[in-house]
Formats: sequence, structure tokens, C-alpha cells
Amino acid sequence: MSKKLTFYFIRHGRTQWNEQGLLQGFGDSPLTEQGIVGAQKTGAALQQVEFAAAYSSILQRTIDTAGHIIGERDIPLFQHRGLNEQFFGSWEGMQVDDLRELTEFKQLINEPGAYKALSNGGETFEQLAVRAMAALHDIIKVHQSGANILVVSHGHTLRLLLALLGGATWQNHRDAGKSESLLNTSISIVKYDSESGFHIEQLNDVAHLQ
Repeated sequence: MSKKLTFYFIRHGRTQWNEQGLLQGFGDSPLTEQGIVGAQKTGAALQQVEFAAAYSSILQRTIDTAGHIIGERDIPLFQHRGLNEQFFGSWEGMQVDDLRELTEFKQLINEPGAYKALSNGGETFEQLAVRAMAALHDIIKVHQSGANILVVSHGHTLRLLLALLGGATWQNHRDAGKSESLLNTSISIVKYDSESGFHIEQLNDVAHLQ
């Protein structure tokens, strides 16, 4: 008998480092007022969905976002480090604008297959793909067919994960038409069937934030 699950993938709310143009990765900064409101609006939009469980990364910005989405509802919230943002090593906390001229940063943004994270001691897209997919399959194992699962994660992690679920590879996922940059507290919905695989139903939707 096939197992069927529905995933609701949410990028965390806007943070202080987002506002300041700083690269976050494993670094963390608090949600802004806008980030909190965005998470609360996401919770309101998903109020009628019966969630079996919620998952976040171990980084506080996703834990807080998930908490605001859940609100007073009785939904268990778990952390999985496989859902963490891509690790950017020595670049974390630096101004993104100051990094844009670096060859390796250009590869990070435009050529995932060529990005080796040599200068910053960070994480490659291949490493990110392996751990993010492993986290997703860990979650799939736990839940019974028919469950709705809330997953709150990060921009690079979710962009790559959703691209993989849509048939892209980690090497080409930033090619035109393969993926898109996810907005804070956007909702992406993916159906999983153990027989037919993953089907993206909704991507990067922010209608609830208007």
C-alpha cells in the first residue's frame, strides 16, 4: 500500500540580518516585526490544515517562525539539523554586497556545480543536497499515510530541496526555470506518494501576506 503525505514548506520570517544585507547560514539573528507578522499570517492561512507535526532546523529563526505559525494549536514541533541553512563558513555575518565580486561567491549564486567552498570553509551544494534529502526521508519514515507535515527551513536549503523534488540536480538547480529564490514566509506545497514520488502543487506563494 502506498504512503501519501503532504508537505507545507515555509521559509523563515524576515530577520535583522536580512534587513542589514548580511549572509546568515548557520549564523542567526532575531526575526523582525515584519518577520513575526509574516509568520502569524502564514499560520492564519494554514489554520484549516490539520498538521500531524511540524519540523524546523535547529536555528532559532526557524524555531521562532514555526512557533508563530503554530500559535495556540496543539502541533508537536521537532528540530532536524538536516534542515539547517547552507553553511557559508567565514563568509557568515559579512555584507553580501562585499562578497559579490569574489569568484567563489559568483559560483555559489550562478554555478552550483563549480562551487567548492574552498575559500570560506563552507558547505557545497552536493553536501547540502545529501543532508536535506536525508532529513526529508527521515520525516517520511516517521509519519502515517495521509499526514500533513509543516516544514520551516531556509532560503538556500528549500530552493535546492524543491528543485530536486521537481526533477533538477544540485549542479543545475540554479539554471533559468529550474528554481526560484523563495520569499520569507512563502508557502510551497508538495505531495508525496511512495509509488509515484513528489509532485509540487504550489511554489513560493505569498498571497496570504498581502
